[in-house]
Amino acid sequence: MLIFNNKAGITSLLSNYVSTKYNIGFVPTMGALHQGHLSLLQKSVQENDITVISIFVNPTQFNNPEDLEKYPRTLEADVEKIKSVSDKIIVFAPSVNEMYDGNTSSGSFSFDGLEHQMEGSHRPGHFDGVGTIVKKLFEIVTPTNAYFGEKDFQQLQIVKKMVEKHHMPVNIVGCPISREENGLAMSSRNQRLSAEDRTKAAFIYKTLKEAQQLFEEKGIEFTRNYVADAFSVHPEFKMDYFEIAAEDDLIPATIKENKKYRAFIAVFLSNVRLIDNISLN
Repeated sequence: MLIFNNKAGITSLLSNYVSTKYNIGFVPTMGALHQGHLSLLQKSVQENDITVISIFVNPTQFNNPEDLEKYPRTLEADVEKIKSVSDKIIVFAPSVNEMYDGNTSSGSFSFDGLEHQMEGSHRPGHFDGVGTIVKKLFEIVTPTNAYFGEKDFQQLQIVKKMVEKHHMPVNIVGCPISREENGLAMSSRNQRLSAEDRTKAAFIYKTLKEAQQLFEEKGIEFTRNYVADAFSVHPEFKMDYFEIAAEDDLIPATIKENKKYRAFIAVFLSNVRLIDNISLN
């Protein structure tokens, strides 16, 4: 398995594959890998000649310094998990200085309003950080296909918009959410939950499933109120937001139109912020 810590090394290697028109699959991650990440890797390996995974905790997308500090960093264990998929996967694990050339700051991006909804309104600057690092990574790896999980559905739409607006020759592939047996969406942050909290966290997906049914039967406003009431009687959770929005523009829905809708939620449990979403139609 090849592991690179610098841009020059991986760029030099990949240029050979680009010149011979190999398909390059790419899975960008912040490490602390779980089965959801591995499923993205498996799909990439199946669909491309070469697969690259990046492991980089990006400081510019954290608006909370404590969250950045506590984010799990488990490179050794991550490499072993990657090997379980294939020992031919190329790993890119740069330092912050290597990625930002000594200037750790994000650029300014417009995503046609996608950045102002939900995560954007609750985490100022977050999507500027996401846009900055994903654009840098795409320019280094030059992937044919890049794989993102739908757990971060807003991020997925943001990346698609960035690729469109910057005319980047990358096909963005959205992949289904991987879940624990109890329905909890797999996330690197789950490592910070106790066993008891992981059990409690099943309530998030259970409520989303109920919202899915209520959306069809009772409509938008009833569903929003139901979810707010459901969490209000579980004080161990602190809700950041619950929103029903159209998939294409992420604008909160008021009346049902001929669109695809999703329910999005962010809650704190034991000071760990958990997000999830579900398709409503």
